[in-house]
Order: sequence, then C-alpha cells, then structure tokens
Amino acid sequence: MPQFSEIQVRKGLVAPNGAVVDQQGSQDGVAFADAIHGEYAAAARAGRLFMASNQAAVATTAALATTWTGLGLCNPSGSKKLIIVREFSWALSVVGPAAGALGLMEAPDTGMAGAITPRCCRYGAGGSVALVDDGATIGTPVLVKPISTYGTGAITTWQGAGPQVAKLDGQIILPAGRSILTYTLTATTAAFIFGFLWEEVDA
Repeated sequence: MPQFSEIQVRKGLVAPNGAVVDQQGSQDGVAFADAIHGEYAAAARAGRLFMASNQAAVATTAALATTWTGLGLCNPSGSKKLIIVREFSWALSVVGPAAGALGLMEAPDTGMAGAITPRCCRYGAGGSVALVDDGATIGTPVLVKPISTYGTGAITTWQGAGPQVAKLDGQIILPAGRSILTYTLTATTAAFIFGFLWEEVDA
C-alpha cells in the first residue's frame, strides 16, 4: 500500500486502507470522513443537509386530526428529490399541558404551504425543495413511529430540562408527494417546540 502522510489522513484525503477520498467523501472514504468530521459532515458540506424548527412554542391537535398543528415536513409533488429524515427533536418550553404519546405520522402533501423556512446546514448554500409548516389541512394521516411520551410534571423533574432527539438515520424517506408530521395523542396548548433534520438527494 502506498505511504500517505498523517496530514493527508487527518484531512480526509485518504482513508486508512489507502483509498483516496474526494471532496464529497465518496465511496469507502465516507465512513472515515464522517468519523473525523461528524456523522453528517459530508452531507452538510455538499449542501444536501437541512433543518427546520418551530420559531415559537406551538399548540398541537389531537391524534390523527386532519386540521393539524405541530411541525410538518413535506416533499412536494414534482420535486424530483427524495427527503431522507435523519433526526426529529422536541422540547417542552413550559410545564406539560397534558399527558400522552408523541410520535410521527405520514400523510399526503395536501395543504402544506411552507410557513417555516428550512435552513441549509452549509450556511449560504442552496435552498431546500421541502415545505415546512406548523399547521395545515392535511390528507388522512397514519401514525408510523411512536417516539416518546409527555406529561404534566415540571420540565425539570420528569424528563430533564434539555431537548430530546430521536436519531432516525434514514428510517423514513419521503418521495415527492408525501409528508411527515408531528403526532400528539391529546391536544396541547402552546408548549412544544419541534425540529427536523433531513438530507435531500436526487430521486
């Protein structure tokens, strides 16, 4: 195997097995580059990674209501992209207003207007195809992934003071025309702040 300098290895220009890694971190250098720079660094560097959150605490609708509020991520029809959902995060900004289950539901993209602007994780890079909203009239949703629970205790006693993060690692992929939305078993007053992290790739 050719000999490479420590600097080349540290910069991710060559993997430990001698494979040359291009600037996008392709082929067998991907895992090595991610280990050095962070799990999502290659996607962020390439301008494929995006995030969005509620800008204020939001009230949520109960269960599978089609007049829905929370946080939703939509891949609009005709986008020619796939949206790979990487993480979902949530936090209570006040004492929990109700008790119930928290999860994610899937639905058609009907009704999403894009009230919240996605941010590229490589600041200043291109925009997202996704529509992100905190309320819409949606198509019939289906609960696809229970995530956690919420309750009425103080946020410093029953679940800790910090945000909670569910690493989805690509378990949910939205083709054009589909959405993923927050689910709460019961309706809540304005208390939750939600966030999504996702990657966009050609379909």
